[in-house]
Amino acid sequence: MYPLPLPAAARVALRRLGVRRLWDRGLSTADMTKGLVLGIYSKGEEDDIPQFTSAGESFNKLVAGKLREMLNISGPPLKAGKTRTFYGLHEDFPSVVVVGLGKRSAGFDEQENWNEGKENIRAAVAAGCRQVQDLELPSVEVDPCGDAQAAAEGAVLGLYEFDDLKQKKKVAVSAKLYGSGDQKAWEKGVLFASGQNLARQLMESPANEMTPTKFAEIIEKNIKSASSKAEVHIRPKSWIEKQEMGSFLSVAKGSEEPPVFLEIHYTGSPNATEAPLVFVGKGITFDSGGISIKPSANMDLMRADMGGAATICSAIVSAAKLNLPINIIGLAPLCENMPSGKANKPGDVVRARNGKTIQVDNTDAEGRLILADALCYAHTFNPKVIINAATLTGAMDIALGSGATGVFTNSSWLWNKLFEASIETGDRVWRMPLFEHYTRQVIDCQLADVNNIGKYRSAGACTAAAFLREFVTHSKWAHLDIAGVMTNKDEVPYLRKGMSGRPTRTLIEFLLRFSKDSS
Repeated sequence: MYPLPLPAAARVALRRLGVRRLWDRGLSTADMTKGLVLGIYSKGEEDDIPQFTSAGESFNKLVAGKLREMLNISGPPLKAGKTRTFYGLHEDFPSVVVVGLGKRSAGFDEQENWNEGKENIRAAVAAGCRQVQDLELPSVEVDPCGDAQAAAEGAVLGLYEFDDLKQKKKVAVSAKLYGSGDQKAWEKGVLFASGQNLARQLMESPANEMTPTKFAEIIEKNIKSASSKAEVHIRPKSWIEKQEMGSFLSVAKGSEEPPVFLEIHYTGSPNATEAPLVFVGKGITFDSGGISIKPSANMDLMRADMGGAATICSAIVSAAKLNLPINIIGLAPLCENMPSGKANKPGDVVRARNGKTIQVDNTDAEGRLILADALCYAHTFNPKVIINAATLTGAMDIALGSGATGVFTNSSWLWNKLFEASIETGDRVWRMPLFEHYTRQVIDCQLADVNNIGKYRSAGACTAAAFLREFVTHSKWAHLDIAGVMTNKDEVPYLRKGMSGRPTRTLIEFLLRFSKDSS
């Protein structure tokens, strides 16, 4: 029953003393492997003291009020996202972490475009679970904090760290719901977060490991284990050539690594012939820039330039696990963008699948080249909706940073659906313009029908979207530029530093809502 924070040496001593107290009760070390995360709200106007959640209050009664007693003398009231750890309060839980949830009344924030209460839960639970992980306890039970799905997302996202290639790894912590709360909502949160973690793993893996072929194999394994209603086609270079995807091939030819066109089908609708939704993802497994080579600083991050493919494929895998009653197709052109004697040269002209010619004035604007052919192919399925995701432009990062995914769409209906989904997930989107103003800057081209870069330096994200629009005839299409949200430094508190896997949960939520609307 010892409050934290304390100096490091004291923490270690008290930790040992807490274990000793439990040992004296005749418990083995096997009984001392479980942590507990409980929530407490900020003090409300009508409260004398900060209020526990219902689970926190129940536990406090279980230990005869000792949790409240120790919390009161351990320091000031907990702010949102902050934690305090106590030892030896209960024999089932040698370590109890109390986390600050902020205001009990927190909900939808119109200025922030998200549900503040849900975000507070995700952040607080993530912080609490990491405290348990630092104590090297292999399991943790988590207070639902009034929203079991958000709590599960915070736990699973917050505990994830890519250490697959390290000899020394963090303790793997298994998180489960504390008490008899909403188990169904908890499992839904675990599924959503696991989908995002799959995208994080794909994006974080080094390019020599995550080749186009390897990426396709991992997705095939995941979706086939998720559902018997899934079908996967890993299309080789010969198929790409037969499809006359000259724009995609022009990028791929610079690398020794063979290209792959990944096509995944999930047929969840009772009517197998029902029109599908088609998701398209940019799959550049490493982007050097090609002949228009990038600066060496931070070029290693370009292992995640397949973030579009990673997020759309992970979302479809999650939809298959949810057994959604809709048909979905995922398309991912996968290749590397490398400089070589065979690579695209500035000024080259290539021909896309729809016959349009493209002047390649910058070989580092390659994502739009591979997406052009994939978008043309997407139309062959007569889809209800086409959504593509891509780490497309540095200009998107300059415009919105990591605050939101930029959405360019020709459909206000589709924009509203994506926006509503993002409010629920906290992984926000923001609408960007698809003006004719930007189209003129890419079709004013000396040698071909369209140029792969804009006429001027400004509005690079907008001219990239205008370029893609030249290969879309569908009336419900959205382009998600995820370049700004590709990585997380410290902006999203429940994600560790590294590749973010955003906006996978927003795409899953979109599919879930679409399936309910359809039925």
